[in-house]
Amino acid sequence: MAKKSTVKKKAKPASKQTKSKAVAKAKPAKAVRLKKPKPWSHAEVVEAFTRFRAANPEPKGELEHINPYTLLVAVVLSAQATDAGVNKATRNLFPLADTPEKMVALGEEKLRDTIKTIGLYKGKAKNVMTLSELLIAEHGSQVPRSREALEALPGVGRKTANVVLNIAFGEPTIAVDTHLFRVGNRTGLAPGKNPLEVEMGLLKIVPPEFARHAHHWLILHGRYTCVARKPLCGKCIINDLCRWPEKSIYIGNA
Repeated sequence: MAKKSTVKKKAKPASKQTKSKAVAKAKPAKAVRLKKPKPWSHAEVVEAFTRFRAANPEPKGELEHINPYTLLVAVVLSAQATDAGVNKATRNLFPLADTPEKMVALGEEKLRDTIKTIGLYKGKAKNVMTLSELLIAEHGSQVPRSREALEALPGVGRKTANVVLNIAFGEPTIAVDTHLFRVGNRTGLAPGKNPLEVEMGLLKIVPPEFARHAHHWLILHGRYTCVARKPLCGKCIINDLCRWPEKSIYIGNA
């Protein structure tokens, strides 16, 4: 009698149909939903800004300027640059050109040489020259008080327009920079996916009595206390109101 073969047959690969059935039977992983922080109450918002006002009654922007025109130029130059770096350059620039006419007379080449320590200085010099010419031709050499007119100028976006409207004309606008965007989201005061969402959120909740200085208080708070890497929670005057889950316990001025 012939002996049976002891060689095992290779298993047939699973068919496409079998594979699809196995995938269909597998249960999808449950998405982890992060619990949203409780929104700030009106009383908490009032309390926070009352503390900011008590600590700094008249907050100021840190860009040095002489008039609305030099403020506009300084803010345009500050894109992707520090206020300190801009101030260092404009201390040499503004004595030479503090009006659109003087800036045009200075010339783009001289302007580039004066601000070359600032990042992206070539493009910024071109924008400053063009906006100066437009101010002369279309606005009687005056900085317009209209958001639409400001944003029509080269190098001027919504944030720049908000800064000019607020500081030069006292409008209750909120300019959302990197620092304010971080504070709005980290604290839960005005969370948003982009600067516009944070701005709109703040405009809805900030009481009128605090509106003019609100963005200065929040920017300064983000620049010096609620910093990006290691926020100084121990020195934060709104620590007990903050919704950030990783904040350290409030310990006064430690």
